[in-house]
Amino acid sequence: MRFNIFAKRPDVTFEGAPAVILTAEQQLRRSVLSCLLWEDEFYEDGLAIADRIAALAGTVAPRVTADLAIEAREIFKLRHAPLMLLVALTRTGSGTPLVAQTIERVIQRADELTEFLALYWRHGRKPLSKQMKKGLAAAFGKFDAYQLAKYDRDGPVKLRDVLFLVHAKPKDEAQAALWKQVADRSLAAPDTWEVALSGGANKRETFQRLLAEKKLGYLALLRNLRNMDQAGVDEALVKEAILARRGAERVLPFRYVAAARAAPRFEPWLDQALAETVLEGAIFDGRTIILVDVSGSMDARLSARSDLTRMDAAAALASIVPGDVRVFTFSNGVVEVPPRRGMAGVDAVIRSQAHGGTELGKAIHKINALPHDRLIVVTDEQSADRVPAPKAAKAYMINVASARNGVGYGERWVHLDGFSEAVLGFVREHERLTAEAR
Repeated sequence: MRFNIFAKRPDVTFEGAPAVILTAEQQLRRSVLSCLLWEDEFYEDGLAIADRIAALAGTVAPRVTADLAIEAREIFKLRHAPLMLLVALTRTGSGTPLVAQTIERVIQRADELTEFLALYWRHGRKPLSKQMKKGLAAAFGKFDAYQLAKYDRDGPVKLRDVLFLVHAKPKDEAQAALWKQVADRSLAAPDTWEVALSGGANKRETFQRLLAEKKLGYLALLRNLRNMDQAGVDEALVKEAILARRGAERVLPFRYVAAARAAPRFEPWLDQALAETVLEGAIFDGRTIILVDVSGSMDARLSARSDLTRMDAAAALASIVPGDVRVFTFSNGVVEVPPRRGMAGVDAVIRSQAHGGTELGKAIHKINALPHDRLIVVTDEQSADRVPAPKAAKAYMINVASARNGVGYGERWVHLDGFSEAVLGFVREHERLTAEAR
């Protein structure tokens, strides 16, 4: 870990506007909730962000770290950043039941058992505490034969290594037999598309069987639409699976955009599935203005292996805001775009103007002159000019990147981090609680 990341720096954004001085907890939240761990962003490299998360998590109370790890995993649907928080918690909460309880809750996929230990040992192998073993053992017991076989991979840390280290006790004879197979690495190959296709199975028949038997996860479905199209998979089966949205609760909105770009013929159904997220919560009352950042920094890819950008994530989020809305974008100028839902809304935002500077302050001045009840800004917050206070009674700054400093804090702004639709749930809950307190 690098320890010089908190050297004295001006409290400004990377583009030079005055930024708000944040508490350690605020800095940790903005670093975690928009973070795909180890992935470079426009202004910072992935290692710097990961080091900052580790360092900040060491300065806040253990309960804060634990709660944020759970929130990041369960609500914001992140996988690796929560594991980094668990590693920090093993230090700050050492010896307390909080460690075991949080490990058990955060680990929700069998491969996260091994990934957590790989992170814990990334600076050298060291013993596991009693609470770590207790938490990992409890988490291990959550997984069935299919889940364990799916993630029984050859890597520096294997599932059998975890099992031996934590001395988990099976709850019955069936689980004891299963864990013996884990120890012997004799688990039956799982019925997944990867296993079937690597074994030479017919691609069309494999996907059609898995779809018919409802054995294909929703994220796997979205990621394989191009393969299905090329293989000639029955269109009716694909349509039914897309619209059924089984398992969609863990799929981030921008995943629909990626799927539509990879397999355009399925876009009408993907668009319908994405639009369903609008209907999952109460409609916002009054007039909402959505202001989306389309500056050059938002063109940074979400990950090295992805063609999607922060702008795609922001535009997808903006396209599912419910109620009476007006949509604007900002860069060097401010442009109003049609308030379209779903894919059409995403395209309207991205194509609205050139992706140049980040003049958020100028944009807020213009928006303040318009009648509205609620303002939602979706941005990486790296403004080049001073950002004025909003005029709207309800104003939200949604940050979609992990950059160190931000501008959307203070008395008039409600600050949120993350590109999950969960941020819209927070808006609803905040307004409900505010109304009840009056």
